[in-house]
Amino acid sequence: MFIGIDVHKRYSQIAVLDKNGEIVEEVRVENANLDDFAQRYTGSKAALEATSNYYHIHDTLSAYLDVTVANPGELKLISDSDKKTDRVDAKQLARMLRLGSVPESYVPTDEVRQARALVRGRQKLVENRTEYANKIHGLLSDHGITREVKPLSVEGREFRQELSLPAPWDALLESYLELIQVLTKQIESLEAEIEERAESLKETQFLMTIPGVSYFTALTIYAELGEIDRFDRAKEVVSYFGLNPIIRESGDSRLREASRSEDQDESGGCSFKRRIVRFIRAKTSTSAGFTTG
Repeated sequence: MFIGIDVHKRYSQIAVLDKNGEIVEEVRVENANLDDFAQRYTGSKAALEATSNYYHIHDTLSAYLDVTVANPGELKLISDSDKKTDRVDAKQLARMLRLGSVPESYVPTDEVRQARALVRGRQKLVENRTEYANKIHGLLSDHGITREVKPLSVEGREFRQELSLPAPWDALLESYLELIQVLTKQIESLEAEIEERAESLKETQFLMTIPGVSYFTALTIYAELGEIDRFDRAKEVVSYFGLNPIIRESGDSRLREASRSEDQDESGGCSFKRRIVRFIRAKTSTSAGFTTG
């Protein structure tokens, strides 16, 4: 059997086809009950789209089914359909699976998922802290105070004691400062766990031999890259990171520009990324079955 599963937050629309492409069953199942459904079709093949909540569903179904996760960006047959409904999407997935044409997406291991959760969680907290720091700068600027100072530093605390803001801005300032303090503690806690995780993995230990690569950077690369064995050539890694150049031509004009993540910045980010890729080339070229051509 070939099973197409259109996943939503609380339920999934499912279509089951036999080997001849005939519809055997169409049903909507609560996600909490997917394991019961999967047991009925143990050993069958299933396909679902990589959505925000697919990890748990993939793991649940994989106990009974041969599950393929489809790359949503390449599901042209579904995205270009004039009749895009849950039932249509599920049937299209099942048909593509039967024809062997599902564009497969990488499913991270538990170890990689944990690393991603840590580094992405920390990044989100840092963004939130920056947001409240900017609110403080904006609040002070609105009252004619343009002095650049870190509010939680010793200098910042002394500066705050000299401030005399009217209500309600004085209360807002204190609220923002308290939130920044809480976020800073949470960030420090995550950073300790990230450092411990980075020190425990051989991949991140290798990455940290590159000058300038910290435990956070190393774990970020590991988390976002995933298992290196899924790439056949180092060029694929370069492309995955967005470091391959793009040629744009129009008439007599020819422009070579960086791809999405090669843009040069003042901090030398492009040079840093190239060092990462050189490291990956050196490491992977010695791996069994991995070529750099």
